[in-house]
Amino acid sequence: MSQAPYKILLVDDDPALLRLLSKWLESRGYETDCARDGRHAIAAIEANCPQILVTDWEMPVMDGFDLCRWLRQQDLPSYVYTIFVTSCTASDDLVSALEAGADDFLKKPVDKAELIARVQSGVRVLELESKLNVLAKTDSLTGLSTRRTFFEHMEKEWSRSQRHYIPMSCVMLDIDFFKRINDTYGHRVGDRALCGVAKVLQDSCRGSDIVGRYGGEEFCVLLPETTEDNALLWSDRVRERIAAKTDLIEDLKVGVTASFGVAQRLADTHNPEELVDLADQALLVAKRSGRDRVVGFQTLATSTRIQGNAGAPGAMFNGLSAQNVMTTIVASLDANETVGRAAQYFLRFRFNSAPVVNNEGQLVGVLSERDVMSIMLWPKWWKTKIQDVMKRNVVCYEEDTPVLLIYEFLCRFSLRAVVIAKDGRPTGIISRGSLLRWFTNLLAVNSGAAIEGPSRIASEGDRASTPSEPRRNVTMIARALAGEAEQLQDRIDREEEDLVPAVVGGVSRIEELLNDLLAYSRYANVAASETQQGSLLPGQPAGLLADTTPQPLETVAGSAPWFPPDCEPELLGNFGADQTSVD
Repeated sequence: MSQAPYKILLVDDDPALLRLLSKWLESRGYETDCARDGRHAIAAIEANCPQILVTDWEMPVMDGFDLCRWLRQQDLPSYVYTIFVTSCTASDDLVSALEAGADDFLKKPVDKAELIARVQSGVRVLELESKLNVLAKTDSLTGLSTRRTFFEHMEKEWSRSQRHYIPMSCVMLDIDFFKRINDTYGHRVGDRALCGVAKVLQDSCRGSDIVGRYGGEEFCVLLPETTEDNALLWSDRVRERIAAKTDLIEDLKVGVTASFGVAQRLADTHNPEELVDLADQALLVAKRSGRDRVVGFQTLATSTRIQGNAGAPGAMFNGLSAQNVMTTIVASLDANETVGRAAQYFLRFRFNSAPVVNNEGQLVGVLSERDVMSIMLWPKWWKTKIQDVMKRNVVCYEEDTPVLLIYEFLCRFSLRAVVIAKDGRPTGIISRGSLLRWFTNLLAVNSGAAIEGPSRIASEGDRASTPSEPRRNVTMIARALAGEAEQLQDRIDREEEDLVPAVVGGVSRIEELLNDLLAYSRYANVAASETQQGSLLPGQPAGLLADTTPQPLETVAGSAPWFPPDCEPELLGNFGADQTSVD
């Protein structure tokens, strides 16, 4: 028997028999309730559902047969084991009762020992049914709800949230590098890591929250009556608790971190599955931007995801990796530098964002013009360190990532570009513009006809946008063009099968450089005095400056008043120039 006493409902039109049966059962530790006919029994079941029903067959108003048939049609919280008390012994009557839903019989006159034995038999059945129900609805490893049970609870909360206009948020989390734990320490240690994270989640949740194991190393948490902002705060606290527990895995001092995606039910969220999918999208960004962080979906404005079939032009991306399409970057901002010098960098080269690296050259964040402008009203803002302002949620892919995966990501989210890295060091950027450029070039190769587009070469009326040092820029671009041609030749020599990806990728980058070379060479002979009279910088071309030798960043004519007097220029390298933002 379980610790809580089993509730037994006794139904009979004989008050004396009810008192006798109740006395016998209560002496054995059972909790009893009585009803004099089927109608009163229905009211008692609806008010406080019992685990066992002991009912007489023949009663006024509603007999035991009709009561049992009604009982089996109800959606009750648990199974009700039903015992008929009857003087009928005909086989046809017994068969009818079993078909109506009876589980056992007790003959009149009732014997105390037989009554207790048959009730105990029912208890064993109920305990087995309870165990099976727990196994079906609970994850056997972590003790959390299964995915199916999670959605069953979520449906109820979803209806309540819609009916009363109550906010509701969903959190998806994933253990970082879980496969590495399994491969290094074995699956038993991985199981203990799952149990440890599940314990942290259970301890961090309210009674009304729902926690489930979604699959593998993923967990899903439903937070009723919670906005996305509050869910973000909750998720960050849980993330810190997981990261701070060095004893999360029993008998092994191994640190574990997790990534979180958060989404709130909005007016245009149609069903629970869609809400979970929104949280999963935010989780994908959290994992792609470095892991061990929390990302909210409302910070990502979604766009329509484009789908195609095998015969569509998008199929041309199949088999391509990021290094075939990316725009190369040569240098990045240093996290220890000041925002004022980063602002000079943006103004000098007309960039709107750039990757940020640490002293070892590892990608740690991204800084954009928007980030700089957000602190321009601070005192001494120009002395603020880049690492204190930059965004750390940088979506990063390795060079060998399939381009189709990146393409679908950029279609799905509002981020304009992603950073491409090799061994943690940024090597390139793939933006919507670079994908479009590569795609149109590929179409031109396959169709044999170039796709016309607007020229980016400056017109005669753009003399005011003449570069301050066109000859140096032309030299740098020409050097980058020569280097790109050598790399293209090397890729062609090494490619044994399909040359198209290598050729198209190389041609796309060469095309960018050629356009930049034409744009700058137009003014190569402009006298230096013309720029000293206050001419402005042009919009930075979409190619790249691949001279890896650090160059001094001179103060731009006409822009000095924009910086405070104590914000000195410094040595900066040359940077990639794809005009896209990765923030």
